[in-house]
Parts: sequence; structure tokens; C-alpha cells
Amino acid sequence: MDRRTFIKNTSAAGALTAMPGISIFGNNAESSEQPNILFIMTDQQMATAMSHRGNKWLKTPNMDRLAEKGTTFTKAYCPQPLCGPCRSSMLTGKYPHEMKATVNLPEKDGYWGRDVKVMGKIMKKAGYDTGYVGKWHLPIPVSDIDLHGFDFITNTKRRDWQDASIPADCGDFLKKKRKQPFFLVASFINPHDICEFARGQKLRMDEIETPPPYDQCPPLPDNLEIPEGEPSFVREMHLKSPKQYPTVGWKDEKWRHYSWAYYRLVEKVDHYVGLVLESLERNGYLDNTIIVFTSDHGDGNGSHRLNQKQILYEEATNVPFIISHLTKGKARVNDTSLVNTGLDLIPTFCDYAGGKQPSELKGMSAQYGVKGTSLNERKYLFMETEFAENAKSFGITGRAVRGDRYKYIVYSKGDNREQLFDLYNDPGEMNDLSDNPDYAEKKAELIVALKQWQNETNDQVNI
Repeated sequence: MDRRTFIKNTSAAGALTAMPGISIFGNNAESSEQPNILFIMTDQQMATAMSHRGNKWLKTPNMDRLAEKGTTFTKAYCPQPLCGPCRSSMLTGKYPHEMKATVNLPEKDGYWGRDVKVMGKIMKKAGYDTGYVGKWHLPIPVSDIDLHGFDFITNTKRRDWQDASIPADCGDFLKKKRKQPFFLVASFINPHDICEFARGQKLRMDEIETPPPYDQCPPLPDNLEIPEGEPSFVREMHLKSPKQYPTVGWKDEKWRHYSWAYYRLVEKVDHYVGLVLESLERNGYLDNTIIVFTSDHGDGNGSHRLNQKQILYEEATNVPFIISHLTKGKARVNDTSLVNTGLDLIPTFCDYAGGKQPSELKGMSAQYGVKGTSLNERKYLFMETEFAENAKSFGITGRAVRGDRYKYIVYSKGDNREQLFDLYNDPGEMNDLSDNPDYAEKKAELIVALKQWQNETNDQVNI
């Protein structure tokens, strides 16, 4: 019996009328007006953890290759910096609280109603042959193809060496004979194994060497220290969850070892991304495939003496987001539009497919940035969090609104619940302006925007 699962759904699906675009002449496909789409996702990778972003402490040639022939969105943010909630948002185009998925939930039959439009189902209806390989982490069963719409779905259960087998499974999908374009998700786990490294546990995806002496490791971040006036519960949370935050009291050299290991894990997953791209080329699809690359959320990586995610600082929320066409894309372009990777993925995929996004979705297509036009009509971007250990909530939530320059954060409990940062002059978020009278008007503006967003999305959290 093969170790993988191949599930085939024989039910018919309607297709949207294709619009003129890129043909998909590949070895295994007939002509179509719709492009193939490959969606690659890593786990817990911060936006700056790529060498093309100027980070000299790691080498990511395959991610850099995507950037060289694509558009990098430098202000892309996850909807919630936690695996399950973020993935629920990405796969539905709605905020985690709208999907009742604000903590890491187990798979449960019937958790979402049958009327929920999941990414695979949307792309299948648009005329695509759908596949999903790798980490799942959604509150709906992998086996419920009628709901999620991915006909080829495999390698979704976390196990040792899972990342290493994802390229081969993607290759199996790409070798299939097909008469329609494909939509394939390749969902990797690393650099998530930095969590095991921090706890001193054996890594699951790949082995790495013992870190060198700390003076040969990446330097400490400029924003290493805890900002003055930080909400009090943040450090209290660390004491409540030593499994997630074993870094309390770490000396500086341990943080440097952490960064060294984190970057090695990013390099490991970059290698597997390269193998997926190689398989794409081997099967004749390189010329005719749009590639979208992102991560579910980032990692503290020592900033503010934090590891992990959940907090609403930049390191945990700002994620890589690249749209690339490896043979026909423009030379490297950086776009500074505000992108929400939870809301904007499905609209982007629908745009490339030549169809309209579901009317109830409020995201925007990032193809505007690729075309050289603007996404800047989005004035604000919103994020949320609920502090939890797996499915166990600690009962503390947070909300953030980010404009082009300023970012306002507010938490539901504790002392000093608010933070306001000028990200132009203070990108490391060290100087809280929330009590500064000179910024009272800006703070009030952001609070109004946040309250309006809460009303529009039926967010019941009282902040």
C-alpha cells in the first residue's frame, strides 16, 4: 500500500469562462486560456528571512529566484500570527474570528457549514485541476473533498521528514495527464522546527549542525530589548506557557544561537522549494505557471526578546509575499501596498483565473501590484490575535490596525493595553506613542478605523 493518500472526486464542477491570458502549454496539459497556479507556503517565516531582502546571514537562492522574476510585497501581513487561524483565513478569504477559528483547532466533521467557500472548491469551479500537498492544520477533515475541493490531497499529517517528501508528491501531481490548468498548493512546515530547537528537542523536518560560537552567529537585533510601557500581560503569558516560550531569561548568546538555527531551517525549506520548481520545469510548466509564495506567519527571532508568534509585533505578522512568473515576469519589483494574506489570496487567484471572487469576500487581488497599478486604495490593514496553547485559550485577545505609516495595537486585558508606533521612524517598535499627546489625533483616527472594521466583520471582542 502506498504511504500517500490519493483521493479522487468524480463529481463534475462548473467552470468560469476564461479571459485572454497566458496559455498553459505543458507536457501534460492541452491548451487553455487560464494560467496554472502554484501556491507555495512555508511556516513561521518572517518577511526578512530571505537573502534577496538584504539578509546576509542566510542564503535562499530559490526564494530569491522567485523575487528576481516577480513582485515582492514588502508590507504583506498575516491576519493572525498563529498557524491554524491564519490558514483558516487563507483558505476561506475571511478573518479568523469570522470562521470561529481563532486558536489551533483539531479537525472536526461539520465544524464549518457546507456553504463555506474553501479555496480548492473555488478554484475547481473556476476550471482547475486541484491539488494540496503538505501541512493542513484546518478545522475541517482532510477527507471532506466536497467541502475543501482539493481532489489530489496527500502528505497532510505531520510526521518526521515530511518536508523532504513534499517535492516528490508535488511531482506526482504535476506528472498527471490533464485537459485543464492546475492549481497546486505546496505547504511546507519549516522553519517551524525552531520551536523544537528552542526547547532543546530533536528536530522533525531536518537535522542541522550544532551552532558555532555565538560570536560567529547573527548579531542581536537592534530591537532586542523589551519596549518601555509594553502591555504587562505579554511577559506574564510567557510564564504561563513555558512550552511555547522556553526563552524566558535567555542570555544574549542563546538568542544569537537561535537566530543561527532559524536561518538554517529557512535554508532547508528553500532547498525543497527549489525541488518543486525543478519539477515544474521538468514537466514543461515553467513558462506557463504563476507562482505565489508566502508564509502563514513570522517569528520573534529575538526581537523584544521574543520567540514564536501570537504577539502583534512586526516580526510575527509581516510575512513574505511574492508573485512570480519565472520566464515572463518583470525583473525584480518591490511593492509597498498593504496586503492581507488571509483576505487577498483567493481574490488574487480568481483574478488570474479570469473569474470573479465570491461576492461575500472583501479581499483585493494583488495582481494589481504585479501589473504596476496600485492597491493603495486600501488605507488600513487589520490583524487579530487570541493567546492560546494549541486549542486552549488564555482568554486574552488583541487587535491591530496598520496604515501606511502608523500602527495601533490594543489588547483586551492587563495594564498598558495600548501601543502606537511610527513605523517609518521606529520600524523596530521600540518607542510607544500611545500616551504622547502629539499623536492623540492619529491614535483616535486609527481607533475609529478599528471600531468600524469590528462592526463590518461582526467582531464581538470588546477592546
